[in-house]
Amino acid sequence: MRTLRLWWKALRVIPKIEREEWEGFDPITRWLVAARSAVLVMTFTSATIGGLFAALHGKFNWTLYILTTLGLVLAHAASNFFNDLFDYRLGLDEENYFRAKYGPQPLVAGLMDERGVLKYGLITMALAAAIGLYLAYVRGWPVVLLALLGFVSIMGYSFSKRIALGEPLVILVWGPLMVAGSYYVITGDFSWDVFWAGLVYALGPTTVLFGKHIDKYDDDLKRGIRTLPIILGRERAKNITKILLILMYVGVLVLVGLRMLPITTLIVVLALDKLTLAMRVFSAPRPDSPPEGYPPEAWPLWYAAFAFVHTRKFGLLFILGLLLGVILRAYGINV
Repeated sequence: MRTLRLWWKALRVIPKIEREEWEGFDPITRWLVAARSAVLVMTFTSATIGGLFAALHGKFNWTLYILTTLGLVLAHAASNFFNDLFDYRLGLDEENYFRAKYGPQPLVAGLMDERGVLKYGLITMALAAAIGLYLAYVRGWPVVLLALLGFVSIMGYSFSKRIALGEPLVILVWGPLMVAGSYYVITGDFSWDVFWAGLVYALGPTTVLFGKHIDKYDDDLKRGIRTLPIILGRERAKNITKILLILMYVGVLVLVGLRMLPITTLIVVLALDKLTLAMRVFSAPRPDSPPEGYPPEAWPLWYAAFAFVHTRKFGLLFILGLLLGVILRAYGINV
């Protein structure tokens, strides 16, 4: 039971781990913690949106959906390992840098050595690549192209921090590449409905990255790291994030109006409580210390934490809305 609780915790939050505690972990728990598994839910959501669209269009395939989702999640996890390794070698996470303060940076925290992180990354990437090769065999060369674009985009994230490409890459990867790409792998077809729906969802992960970069604004400024908030300025970046948060709902309304999404996806309005909270947080200065009741494992993340909680709820409701649409259409109710 303790092991299952650890797995569940690692899937919900990025836990802060002491070295003594780490020594008692099994390999799976270590992988889940070091891979920052809590954020993998965004990749799962993107793949599942593509899969549910396939079901809406009567072209769903369980085997291809499971393999596509697993392959994308593994690729995302591998990129987290490599990003930590690259950042460590570039010296970006040294001297109590922001990344080393929330959750464990395995190398900075002394939980793993470079060889261990590299091994985890290579094994994880090899599993993702094996799945990708099979899917390419099934669907042909477009899958290879999608995989290469995703690999270059995700693996290039560490270097994008110096040239302010992080947020654009997130929109590209978690939207058209993952959502429309998953749909293509499962169905063999391209759909503009899926493309635009993926773009709407991708605004969520983008707000999370904006939030993280705003959270570490001062640290990045000192180190010469040029994220988009550094170029735009803190307040302007916060305002843009609020616009993106609102556009997630506007996008759903527009796509429902154009009948590109089933009306059941309007269930995302149940995430308005998290939206209201996130909007309030992004409209105020960041506190110097975590307020009473704030989860200690989330600090020093602040803006990113509220953006993530909102995106997670919005994404799961988006999935539920699509699933309801699939069920109703199965009974002849066209929504």
